Amino acid sequence: MVHNRPSKALVSAGVLVYLFLYIPLAVVVIFSFNDSKLNAEWVGFTWKWYEKLIHNENILRAAGNSLIIAIMSAAMATVLGTLGGLAIHRGRQKWLPALVLGPIAMPDILIGVSLLLMFILLNVTLGMVSIILAHVSFCIGFVALAVQSRLAGMDQSLIEAARDLGASPWQSFRLISLPLLMPGIIAGALMAFTLSIDDFVITFFTAGVGSSTLPLEIYSMVKIAVTPEVNAVSTLLMLVTLTLITVLSKISPAVLRQ
Repeated sequence: MVHNRPSKALVSAGVLVYLFLYIPLAVVVIFSFNDSKLNAEWVGFTWKWYEKLIHNENILRAAGNSLIIAIMSAAMATVLGTLGGLAIHRGRQKWLPALVLGPIAMPDILIGVSLLLMFILLNVTLGMVSIILAHVSFCIGFVALAVQSRLAGMDQSLIEAARDLGASPWQSFRLISLPLLMPGIIAGALMAFTLSIDDFVITFFTAGVGSSTLPLEIYSMVKIAVTPEVNAVSTLLMLVTLTLITVLSKISPAVLRQ
């Protein structure tokens, strides 16, 4: 049996790519434990920057806003995205997938500006509600993609067998389709939560006074200087995101491959 082992050049190129991706993140994590206000040199290990975060009211308020927005956005996007995935799978209109999945490919700045104009035209006050609506709009496509991926690998003969045994369309959906779809729905919800909690560009255009989120708060702190507190809060945000991505890869690895 012949094994196609990757060449040394390919392995080296892969290592360089991963170093390019993760060295900046590693620097942020390391200097979040540095006992110095400067990021220029390592002085010693400390937890004090994380302890300061606990007493920083602006950070805590922004983190609370981000959590509320992410939970609400993920919940609403999961319901609408699941319906969108079902419509794409069962519908015969060729334009429907492009219409539902289109926002995934659009630049964030374009979505942010267009939503800002829409909120102004509709006299919607910028704040938590406008941010949630904006996040729902770009998360629906990702949830629909996760659900559609699950539907594509589902055995349709189980549903047909249930219908042959006398189950109504609602009973076959509730008892057969929905349990089989649940991993894709949960994966879509986690993806929507992850995208919402660390979104910056779209939130920047749709946020109002008193509705600052954690990414916006980090941006306002970076404009003055990249302090160790910025490194600490960035490390925590990175940890949350990587944890959710790891859980997502376990529940539905096919979603991440798309």
